[in-house]
Amino acid sequence: MIEDFTPGNNSTRARFPAAKKIDLGNCYLIFVSGIQPPAGEDKVVITDDVAEQTRLVFEEIQKSLNLAGASLDNVIKSVIYLADIKDFNIISPVRTEYFKNATPVSTLVEVSGFTRKGTKIEIEVTALLPK
Repeated sequence: MIEDFTPGNNSTRARFPAAKKIDLGNCYLIFVSGIQPPAGEDKVVITDDVAEQTRLVFEEIQKSLNLAGASLDNVIKSVIYLADIKDFNIISPVRTEYFKNATPVSTLVEVSGFTRKGTKIEIEVTALLPK
């Protein structure tokens, strides 16, 4: 069985869910789509600060995980996309704030652009939730 989850305030996702929860028998595997910081009505990200963008992204990820019955503590893998690899030293402490109890395997990639103007970071995660 596969369930789709999307936070109620996320109207930009169209028909694609923010997360999928897959029943594996004795646990659930949860995939959370890449999340970018929120944008205003002008489609421009609401803050230029990469640390604040990172916090906003983790808050949205937490909402999607909560809808699926999980939390950041259940994350086993994260993939972080940065517009500028030099921002790693800024976002790394923020990531540590949110992954207090989890130590997911991680991938970090520098990319040339995002779908929302002003985005400096996008994060996707995979979680494992025991039954």
